[in-house]
Amino acid sequence: MRLLFLGDLVGRAGRNAVIDALPGLVSDHHLDFVIVNGENSASGFGITEEILQDVLDAGADVVTTGNHIWDQRETLVYIERQPRLLRPVNYPAGTPGRGVNLFTARNGARVAVVNVMGRVYMDALDDPFAGVEKAIADCPLGLVADAIVIDMHAEATSEKQAMGHFLDGRVSLVVGTHTHVPTADHQILPGGTAYLSDAGMCGDYDSVLGMEKDEPLNRFLRKVPGARFTPALGEATICGVAVETDDRTGLATAISPLRIGGRLDPVFPSFWLS
Repeated sequence: MRLLFLGDLVGRAGRNAVIDALPGLVSDHHLDFVIVNGENSASGFGITEEILQDVLDAGADVVTTGNHIWDQRETLVYIERQPRLLRPVNYPAGTPGRGVNLFTARNGARVAVVNVMGRVYMDALDDPFAGVEKAIADCPLGLVADAIVIDMHAEATSEKQAMGHFLDGRVSLVVGTHTHVPTADHQILPGGTAYLSDAGMCGDYDSVLGMEKDEPLNRFLRKVPGARFTPALGEATICGVAVETDDRTGLATAISPLRIGGRLDPVFPSFWLS
């Protein structure tokens, strides 16, 4: 199975780049399942239902989120009728929405997606390790799910790496989001789980984490907020990670970063060309 995960969409530049490119990527490279983190897609803060539908219509099968999930207040209402929008699974019981769901890929396979948020330098949610453990116990790899993907939305690479090793051999992919900077540590762990500390963002990299530079610089230099953060509008780089899994085990057989357009050096999965 061919999986594609795209990092945080930031503002109009990021979402438009993904919406424009995703249909061709899906059809040209026979992608079976696509996950997009969309938590910064609405002017950099949260995701509206209209944007969510645009991303799904472009070819995403699931949209994950993170700490900005509730920045658009409408999300508290519409998330209940949108099973393909996930919020972190370790929010307390009773929080609207869901943090895990089982989906059907284009090839008919069953894919479980778990969205979880770290606690190091982040909001104090419930234990992410216990939350993921319960989620995958309900749909174990090879029995209920043919593939399992974990979006670990976290600040600390140590916490993301710990989650990768905690789940090694039990899920197909553990990928980090949130920092908006792509890392170079893509690998298949000893037990067969694909891992990447951060997929990076889909947005304008002539920026500070996707935001226009002036206001972040002002706050660093003067320690006084002067204006709202606004997303940069230059050409976006689409950043993510591509994974192929074994049909029998659901574990990874190949992993590669993906970078298209914008300012960063391009990277394209060689196994998509075979």
